[in-house]
Amino acid sequence: MSANPNASDVVLDIGVQISLEVGRARMTIRDLLALGPGSVIELARPAGDPLDVYVNNRLVARGEVVMVNDRYGVRFTDPVDADSRR
Repeated sequence: MSANPNASDVVLDIGVQISLEVGRARMTIRDLLALGPGSVIELARPAGDPLDVYVNNRLVARGEVVMVNDRYGVRFTDPVDADSRR
């Protein structure tokens, strides 16, 4: 890299936060406080539906969970176009 990096080189090194959403649930504070070890929260999303992939809190794709050695990963299956992002 030269002493005067061009703008695109600088932008490519900026970190972003990637997060995955499996599903959501609503509950009362009473129900939340009643949770303990072994409690199960039922999510609104059906099992087998793809995960939502967010970059800096913007939906960019949908994907599926995969195993990479002994860690979880995500395989992008469906990019979300700019008009569909929430």
